[in-house]
Amino acid sequence: MSCSKWSATAAVGLFCMTSLAHADDEPKYGADISLDIAKAIAAVAIKECAAHSWPMAVAVTDTHGALVYYEKMDDTELGSAQAAVEKAAAAALYKRPTRAFYDVTAKAGPFMLTMPGVLAAPGAWPVVKDGKIIGALAASGGTGDQDDVCAKAGLAAL
Repeated sequence: MSCSKWSATAAVGLFCMTSLAHADDEPKYGADISLDIAKAIAAVAIKECAAHSWPMAVAVTDTHGALVYYEKMDDTELGSAQAAVEKAAAAALYKRPTRAFYDVTAKAGPFMLTMPGVLAAPGAWPVVKDGKIIGALAASGGTGDQDDVCAKAGLAAL
């Protein structure tokens, strides 16, 4: 791909991401997630991981990306343990699932990885309650699709 074609593709991808970030229908931030809610959704996510025998780490952050609750299953790889926290923070800070970063990076190249705090790996989702983002939940330790399955299970408990 020529440099100018790559640049144009990257610009379109960045425009799409920033357009999404300023959409009128985008959820606004609400009050930060409580510890009780964080524990409850993490427990469901962990239960889903265990049901598939996928050793994972699960992290829940507040709207600022600060860790509220964390749990790591036995035999979870250490890199995934750290990735869960970073993915949850990225989902909270950018108001979108981390799969969005993965998709843009796959299509437009690695420029998205230069954004501060971005981890372009599926498995993290904003936690939305009453139409407002109150934090984020991430699972890490399997494939991106497996991470998403566990995180979505946790969100469904809300």
